[in-house]
Amino acid sequence: MRVIGIETSCDETAVAVYDQARGLLSHRLYSQIAMHQAYGGVVPELASRDHVKRLLPLVREALADARSDRESIDAVAYTAGPGLIGALLTGAGFARSLAYAWDRPAIAVHHLEGHLLAPLLEDPAPDFPFLALLVSGGHTQLVDVQGLGQYRILGGTLDDAAGEAFDKTAKMLGLPYPGGAALARLAESGHAGRFVFPRPMLDRPGLEFSFSGLKTAALVALRGRVLDDELRADVARGFQEAVVDTLAEKSRRALRATGHRRLVVAGGVGANRKLRERLGAIAAESGAALYFPRTEFCTDNGAMIALAGCLRLAAGGDAAAPGLGLGARARWPLTDNELTGV
Repeated sequence: MRVIGIETSCDETAVAVYDQARGLLSHRLYSQIAMHQAYGGVVPELASRDHVKRLLPLVREALADARSDRESIDAVAYTAGPGLIGALLTGAGFARSLAYAWDRPAIAVHHLEGHLLAPLLEDPAPDFPFLALLVSGGHTQLVDVQGLGQYRILGGTLDDAAGEAFDKTAKMLGLPYPGGAALARLAESGHAGRFVFPRPMLDRPGLEFSFSGLKTAALVALRGRVLDDELRADVARGFQEAVVDTLAEKSRRALRATGHRRLVVAGGVGANRKLRERLGAIAAESGAALYFPRTEFCTDNGAMIALAGCLRLAAGGDAAAPGLGLGARARWPLTDNELTGV
């Protein structure tokens, strides 16, 4: 089976071709970061319009790279949610139209399922079952993954996601958009111990997260101070250490509670070097194997959508007959496997 995957949930337009026997054949991505930098964040209307402009050229390029044509494609997979509804509808409309024109089934993919399965693009790939730490700009969750579509949320964030807290704190520090990666780089030059921020919710049992108060603590630390390079670096280091410690300790608790011997880390914050180091140490202490997707597949990409679509198609479910009905949801719980209107 060979599937083309289309991702447009936010500000990346991405297309990839995945083959069940040969693996990933091609992936193309266009990032809108430069366009949104002037606004300090993603402007949904601009994101949707740019997806319209980029999708068809990227599909042509991905097919050429994969040495494929419409006859060799068995299905069209696309991100149906969660995300920015305008961006999702742009991708869904394009993908459904492509599937209709090619007389192929269309597969609606959950964006977070794509992230959870992204480590399966690597060699070695994790086997089911496993514990997943899904940590991105919009989500922070610990997930018990028993198999394809079999997900149990062990704990999630009560307010801001870790990536959102990174980005908002970076903005306080005067760092350019997107701020999370810039904050992590700045933290490398910070002094340890000058700022020790709270580790949210580690003083109580459970696997829930909360990062809003940590963001406020960083704001209070900056109040009344001259914002020079040294101060910014020291605050960045203290903030990053607090986030990493919190994510790592909650992952340790989840490994102990579930007895899993495989830990998967997915989502944009999964590219953070300090987080990878800490989780590597915790996995070793717990006798667990640690799996990451390569850095380019931590953030939004078409490869994970094509892979998820291929797995869904092979499993014999969630494939719609060719047609022009649309299905997209801005909010879509990971544990809800049904997408109405597809």
